[in-house]
Amino acid sequence: MAWPFNKKSYPDYWNDYVNHFNKQKKIALETSRFVVLDTETTGFDYEKDRLLCIGAVSMIHNVILVKDSFEMYIKQEHFNPKTVEIHGIIHNTKITTFTEEEAIIRFLDYIKGSVLVAHHAVFDIKMINIALKRLGFPNLKNQVLDTMDLYAKTRIKSNIINQKKMYSLDDIAENYAINLSDRHTAAGDALITAFVFSKTTSTLNKSKTFKLESFFLKPNRF
Repeated sequence: MAWPFNKKSYPDYWNDYVNHFNKQKKIALETSRFVVLDTETTGFDYEKDRLLCIGAVSMIHNVILVKDSFEMYIKQEHFNPKTVEIHGIIHNTKITTFTEEEAIIRFLDYIKGSVLVAHHAVFDIKMINIALKRLGFPNLKNQVLDTMDLYAKTRIKSNIINQKKMYSLDDIAENYAINLSDRHTAAGDALITAFVFSKTTSTLNKSKTFKLESFFLKPNRF
């Protein structure tokens, strides 16, 4: 159920989340906290489908902090059996689940002040923003990076130019020899994406012309 908030009556946890961006200093690859995330959903329809799970891991100084990870499974009645073979999450499973509101509250606390990173990020961020909308909140305030854009840039640097190609996470992981044993779980895909982010930014950061902010996705895409 949506919260009946106006602009001045958001709860403390939302205000605390927003205040971290008011205080935020310049974002830099060397000093910022990055949260690499992935979602599993009941399908790909933004309006009809729902979040099943949010998985994430943080990075600072290009180091993946596995102990600082996030994973929450979300209760919901909507169920699409066609997607089970992808994410493996079945209806009425014994996995501990939380309401959408509980998951969002904890997720906001986890990501506050951080830069978000995802592969094909528009889908994940838009699904989260729609969940926020159902609860009566505005969109996420975080800057967002897409590892597909970063990887495509490394290919251009290598003179392998195909700017229109949509590189899948599997394609990139195979090229980087990243283990795919946890593929298609939110936490597993977030960790794979974190390795991709580490490798692509390490490559791009060798260039004196590399500017992280040039890869931030525009808010209107979400």
